[in-house]
Amino acid sequence: MRSMILLWLAVSVWLFALPSDIAHFLNQSKLPGKDVSIYIKELGSNRVVASLNADTTRQPASVIKVATAYGALLKLGFDYRWPTEFYLNGYLRSGKLEGDLVIKGYGDPSLSSGDLPDIVAQIKQSGIQQINGDVIIDRSYFDVGDEDSAHFDNYPYSAYNAMPDAMMFNERTTTVGITPHNRSVYKEIEDPSYKVVNKVKFVDRSCRGKYAWAGSKVEMQSPLPQLILQGELSKHCKERKVCMIVSKPYNAFYYALKEALEDEGITISGKMRLSRVPGGAKLLFTHYSEPLEAIVSETLKESNNLYARHLLLLTGAKIYGAPATVEKGRKAITNLLRTQHALPEGEFFMENGSGLSRRSKMSARMLGAVYESAYRILGERWMETLSIGGKDGTIKKRYRYKPAQNRSWMKTGTLKYVKNIGGYVKNRAGSYYSVVILVNTRQGTFRGAALQDSIINWLAQTKKAPYESGSKSASAAPEEIPAASPKQPSPASQEKKLSSGGYYIQVASVTKRPDSHYLSKLEKAGLRYTVVHEERYKVLIGGYPDRESAQSALVKIRQKFNKGAFIVAR
Repeated sequence: MRSMILLWLAVSVWLFALPSDIAHFLNQSKLPGKDVSIYIKELGSNRVVASLNADTTRQPASVIKVATAYGALLKLGFDYRWPTEFYLNGYLRSGKLEGDLVIKGYGDPSLSSGDLPDIVAQIKQSGIQQINGDVIIDRSYFDVGDEDSAHFDNYPYSAYNAMPDAMMFNERTTTVGITPHNRSVYKEIEDPSYKVVNKVKFVDRSCRGKYAWAGSKVEMQSPLPQLILQGELSKHCKERKVCMIVSKPYNAFYYALKEALEDEGITISGKMRLSRVPGGAKLLFTHYSEPLEAIVSETLKESNNLYARHLLLLTGAKIYGAPATVEKGRKAITNLLRTQHALPEGEFFMENGSGLSRRSKMSARMLGAVYESAYRILGERWMETLSIGGKDGTIKKRYRYKPAQNRSWMKTGTLKYVKNIGGYVKNRAGSYYSVVILVNTRQGTFRGAALQDSIINWLAQTKKAPYESGSKSASAAPEEIPAASPKQPSPASQEKKLSSGGYYIQVASVTKRPDSHYLSKLEKAGLRYTVVHEERYKVLIGGYPDRESAQSALVKIRQKFNKGAFIVAR
């Protein structure tokens, strides 16, 4: 009897902080309560909807990428572009470069074969028709060693295990094509630094089941790395492509660049060398990546481990100087989050910025604070970098035709015995919530996924605040725009017609009308503002006649009011 009473008391304690619907979902899941952490909070208020084991330290898996990406954006902003610099080391005369072409990588993780036409065009426009020297590659911006794979699991040469490099290319993956109709294989890039061994047996079978794909393995112990293709493949299949970690990224970049230059009639007499940019080398041009916003979107929507590692390294180098190291990156991200009060008390450890770690640690409340801070500082632009329910990324199919479709913005994280999710949900009343559900269990992670889906779909379809008498109140987040006070300006004075000029700077997007104190700050700064109500209240500065005028004003507005302010056209 005594043990039954103790069990009842223990269950009562953790159910008390949960709405009855969520408690029902948890009981239905048959997961031990100790294996689950839940933290749901209404954005812009102090109300916690649900809290269970919120301060228990757990393995975050890939949801920790949210902390990495947010820290990088705090330091660099959405519009930062990764550079790759091209130098001349010698002199150019009559189209001939008597010397070396030097390339310095800064770790652009998105640099790929698709960038080569632009790079080759710039080299050609500079007047170079022949390079009578070497191609020197400087990869010294990262100090990360020369490992190819993280060796995290039993698939070390799969793309997700790729390790970072300052001269990254094609995400360190090598692509080989298989054409069953003529029983041949080919390298997508003619890279002699590795060898393809074709052991595929082409059979006269239907292209399905075990005959639909060839097997592959990588052998790194031989003098040249080998990609071995094997197994049985139907000769009736269409072309197949195998992507694995085999070649060094700088080797692949050099051979791809050389081939692209030769296609344009530009020859290279020398070879590839690894070295720092020589003193006296002259900058020819800089190739830039897409904005960081696009790279963060790829990191979070597709859960790209390599991109996350590079974000960590770059942020560390920008704060503590080159060369970039994992230790500098950890310190930089941690300190950036702390400056925004996004790390409550508790154990936090980020091993490498990506989800490939059993050592990384954080709690649900901590992750919830990261989400809340990111929304407060970066707004909807940040939300859109996450996977959108039923639309894209890792939850493209998960919430299709469900209440959470187009009403959830999430990052997932999965390892053996780990099934996590966190992000934002918008309910039918138009309110936004930060949601974190961490499941670290040996009782079936499929149960964790079902529990998460039940809670997120339930929250998305609620039509009023889903509070229970047992829900708790959290401490106010710093620097929140306060809720409207009784002395707020009249709707007519706030919701003015848009001013002349088609470009505006959005400085806030909130669920409740901004109060007079916040708006008076804008007026005292001499800024003309407009409040537009489109499901949310958006505060717009302007208008400006052209993007250049808005861009000029944006710098000062970010410094004074909101680092995440951005330009919109209306």
